[in-house]
Amino acid sequence: MRNNRAMASLPHRIAVLALDDVVGLDLGTPAQVFGTARTADLTPLYRVEVCTPGGWPIRSTAGFQVVPDHGLELLDSADTVIVPGIHDGPPLTDGTLDASVAAALRAAHDRGARIMSICTGAFVLAASGLLDGRRATTHWAYADRFRRFHPHVDLDPDVLFVDEGEVLTSAGVAAGIDLCLHVIRTDHGSAVANRSARRCVVPPWREGGQSQYIERPVPRTAETGTAATREWARQRLHEPVALRELAAHARMSVRTFTRHFRSETGLSPAQWLLQQRTEHARLLLETTDLTVDQIARHAGFGTTAALRQHFHSRVGVAPTAYRRTFRRTPDPVASRP
Repeated sequence: MRNNRAMASLPHRIAVLALDDVVGLDLGTPAQVFGTARTADLTPLYRVEVCTPGGWPIRSTAGFQVVPDHGLELLDSADTVIVPGIHDGPPLTDGTLDASVAAALRAAHDRGARIMSICTGAFVLAASGLLDGRRATTHWAYADRFRRFHPHVDLDPDVLFVDEGEVLTSAGVAAGIDLCLHVIRTDHGSAVANRSARRCVVPPWREGGQSQYIERPVPRTAETGTAATREWARQRLHEPVALRELAAHARMSVRTFTRHFRSETGLSPAQWLLQQRTEHARLLLETTDLTVDQIARHAGFGTTAALRQHFHSRVGVAPTAYRRTFRRTPDPVASRP
């Protein structure tokens, strides 16, 4: 949990480091998503600024130039540094990075700034050495090139984002939105992140383990998907839901259902249910006065011990500690699940 650092001084300062041939959507995503994150009294929680090497204008891939307000010195005081994707330049063509940019990124990391990348921005972080020995992701179409340039990085191209604590990476384009919402949720809780998602008109939560939308030889049709069954299961998190019931609802055999489910979500049905129940428990801890025992039942864990075990495993703290943290900034929401 990084919320203590994020809430220590408001607004939390975010520096977006743009390089030549920056992806237009990636560049605008942090300002749009983090700009919607506010307290209940509408106080901004983040301030997003853009910088380039030397403060010089750069090209974007969307047919416009970026004229920044800052140079690399912005990274000296930023709480979070985000590197958007690029479509050309040394990080993509030969795996190298300008020495001044690499030094600025490493210095920001060494003094405790959170470092993030969107899409092929992971090539920049990897070229600076910040991803060595870490798990990371990038756009699936660049996976082979990434592995060739950076064999010391544990690349996982099948997920939407990877959170390594102090360094976070996301897959292509829209996955950057998922990562930004994940950071808001980690910093300030589900209620704030859900409001931001509504303002951006995007789904409030797609778990990082969900598969990227990678090209497949035979596209699945709606009739063979598991989306309707996943929604059916979400409405029944408080009940025991067996794999056989899920398969029956989808009108598939257990084996076929499991294969389709993993293909669509990147998770087994059991892993996905545990994920959903944990997120529901997080929301109840933040927004209701239910006891931990009641939340365990409402979220489908059955017992308080099971909730504590799985919650600590996924979130990193006990349910009561999580509730204390996010009750420091109370939010006027309904008190019923």
